[in-house]
Amino acid sequence: MCRLCQEQKRVPALTRALSLRYLPHQLNKEKKSVYNLVNSVKNGVYPAPLQSLWAMVAIITSLHFAGFKMPYSLTDKILTLLPGKTLEWQFTACTIMAIVIWLTVIYTLRYTLKLLLMYKGWMYEQRGKNRQVSLKTKLWLLAVKILSSGGNKPLLYSYQGSLPRLPLPPVEETMKRYLRSVRPLYDDEKYTKVEKLAEEFQSGIATKLQRYLVLKSWWSSNYVSDWWEEYVYLRGRSPLIVNSNFYGIDAILMSPTQSQAARAAMIIHTCLQYRRLIERQELEPILIQGLVPLCSWQYERVFNTTRVPGVETDKIVHYNDTKHIVVYHKGRYFKVYIYHQNRILHPCEIEIQMQMILEDTSAPAAGEERLAALTAGERTAWANARTEFFFKGTNRQSLDAVEKAAFVVALDDIPYEFDENDPSKLDQYGKILLCGKGYDRWFDKSFTLCFSTNGRIGFNAEHSWADAAVMSHLWEFIISEETMSAGYGPDGHTLGTPEFNPPKPVRLQWELNASCQSAIERSYQVVQGLCNDIDLRIFMHTAYGKGLMKECRVSPDAYIQMALQLAYFRDAGKFSLTYEASMTRLYREGRTETVRPCTIESAKWVRAMEDKNVTTEQRIKLLNDACLQHQRGYQDAMCGKGIDRHLFCLYVVSKYLEVDSPFLKEVLSEPWRLSTSQTPHGQTSRLDLKKHPKCISAGGGFGPVADDGYGVSYIIAGEDLLFFHISSKKSSPVTDSSRFALAVEKALDDLKNLFADWKRIQNQKKHSANASKPEVANSNNSHTKKLESNHVGSKPEEVLSRPNEQKIPNGKDCQSSFLDSESGKSDKLSRFDSELLETKQFINKV
Repeated sequence: MCRLCQEQKRVPALTRALSLRYLPHQLNKEKKSVYNLVNSVKNGVYPAPLQSLWAMVAIITSLHFAGFKMPYSLTDKILTLLPGKTLEWQFTACTIMAIVIWLTVIYTLRYTLKLLLMYKGWMYEQRGKNRQVSLKTKLWLLAVKILSSGGNKPLLYSYQGSLPRLPLPPVEETMKRYLRSVRPLYDDEKYTKVEKLAEEFQSGIATKLQRYLVLKSWWSSNYVSDWWEEYVYLRGRSPLIVNSNFYGIDAILMSPTQSQAARAAMIIHTCLQYRRLIERQELEPILIQGLVPLCSWQYERVFNTTRVPGVETDKIVHYNDTKHIVVYHKGRYFKVYIYHQNRILHPCEIEIQMQMILEDTSAPAAGEERLAALTAGERTAWANARTEFFFKGTNRQSLDAVEKAAFVVALDDIPYEFDENDPSKLDQYGKILLCGKGYDRWFDKSFTLCFSTNGRIGFNAEHSWADAAVMSHLWEFIISEETMSAGYGPDGHTLGTPEFNPPKPVRLQWELNASCQSAIERSYQVVQGLCNDIDLRIFMHTAYGKGLMKECRVSPDAYIQMALQLAYFRDAGKFSLTYEASMTRLYREGRTETVRPCTIESAKWVRAMEDKNVTTEQRIKLLNDACLQHQRGYQDAMCGKGIDRHLFCLYVVSKYLEVDSPFLKEVLSEPWRLSTSQTPHGQTSRLDLKKHPKCISAGGGFGPVADDGYGVSYIIAGEDLLFFHISSKKSSPVTDSSRFALAVEKALDDLKNLFADWKRIQNQKKHSANASKPEVANSNNSHTKKLESNHVGSKPEEVLSRPNEQKIPNGKDCQSSFLDSESGKSDKLSRFDSELLETKQFINKV
């Protein structure tokens, strides 16, 4: 047979082989498209079930053939527009009629729910055992409950169309809040100057700038988020390492296995399960108190996402379908396929792949080991290197493999250690996750999972794609799933038997010439300088935790924020602008808003704590005022009445219009020397922490925002445990993370003693009253005990200022505060710190 005939026969055979190879992939893709379409329809008609359409068709058809006249004879009018009046056309007319009525009802329900969710008065309701929820809020709760209890379970994005837009506050209100927030920071002369600038701005250019924001708030889903993402994150040219990326730590009180490969396999598998839940929208949306939804749009980019560098601005690229991950180990990169015949590999199969990588003894290519230093260094330098050296050929293929991976895994060659008697080991643990070696995390990826040689884990996450509460949700899922699944055998390896030999990891190839290696080395030197300058202290506070705070009847978040204010004043000898971010996910595409814990009230209380002439009762009263103001601050922030995002957007508009504003320049140049954050946990009810008290992460941290400031992240890890992650720069002569940790410990101890003293004084007064009036004491014994139980610990919100008491929900159904970043700076989401007890009781009765 001639060669041409052989080739002609070979082509169909090759075509069939390729078709068989890619047929499962194509079928899976089509299946996924159909699945997404069905979910989109379900989300579009929520809260009504999709089955209600067929019920409506049946009802209208039955009424028509039973002889009942439709309103305005709509069915007959539709029939006149159809080709005939046969039985089939009558059924068609009834179907059209049913669809019209059904859509009318659906959109009426959706917009009614949207109007209801615009109401935020429930957040400002007075709380306490002697307080009643207002009738307005009760009726609102009942209406939301009825509309949300449709016949179908909500999908991840079911509430997106019903969430209201973030409201734009008036300039006048923002200016009043701003001037009040900076009053404790300035002396009279400086405050007068700032006040004058604010008045000139408000009476001048502010009106024009506000008009543009009003227009933007009308046509955009959220007037802040797109600008925040672009100008705060993506246009930042500073290195991501330390300045932007944050880290999270394992549940250090537990150690399920010492095997690095087994732990990596289990966590990778759990992440892929979580990704599947997001893709299928089966992940439950977070509902406050099981009723009020939070925006879920940030979950779309958890996986398959990378930040691509640009000369002037970066961009976030998300890939819809990815079948592999990338693993870094001892300077080599491996592409690992994690699917086989359209199913996720089992943990025991992934463990084989991880073990193959650990046993691989090949040497890294020239420049490969420190390649990721480019992602950690200056953004413009990385963009130029990417264009010059990674635009085509082998390097392009390998870079695509990394950037299109579901996520990156780093198998470190060192242990992560924790010893309660040696705090330095936990400090080093945190620094390894934050910086690593400066080149062993791909800092552009949405997150990098890190695994130590002794089986402990952590992550390093990029910040632009979402706020850290979303990453914390994934981390909570991972830890809880691992705890409940018991997926390790007695030997520490994953359970199960591989059904086949899993795909072997593919070593990525790089061709890095001398110029490229020089670029890598320059970035590495920048990164090394940043890493060596970080002073990180992780303070484990075991004296008490949330239990004592609840006994004191103080919001845990307000309690810790006041302790931080006291600690900073003692450390620095002055007050500083303090950053605490509150989530705005009650609105569509909401991210964060800033709460300013340093207030007039908190400053008065701090000074009172340093004044020996001030009595305990006076200090408690001042603390009550400070906590109330703090609570009102993050309530306003969550309800779209914040300060900083509004001023930020006004500044962006001024730049577009090329208008200079001395006031806005003054505001945005103010340094955040104390940037605080609370690590969220218990966002879902998947795991009972009472049964598994050790199943909680030690939290996470971030770098300092200001060169002469502190970055403080904390987690209320249990009834008797707190973790503080304190970062600063060694090059600053005025900061010291260890010293500040001691100041925090002293402040927490002083707060505990303050409430103990107040309780003792109240008991003394009670006993004195009982002694002088025994008959009254006996007749009111039960009432006295009730008062004592309500007042012990002096919860300021509930005891001293009940008429102004404010509480908002917390616990398993709420978002907490954690990290957010502002030009490479870290924020946090504000914590819901108490429960709507009367409201929940009312809903249960209904």
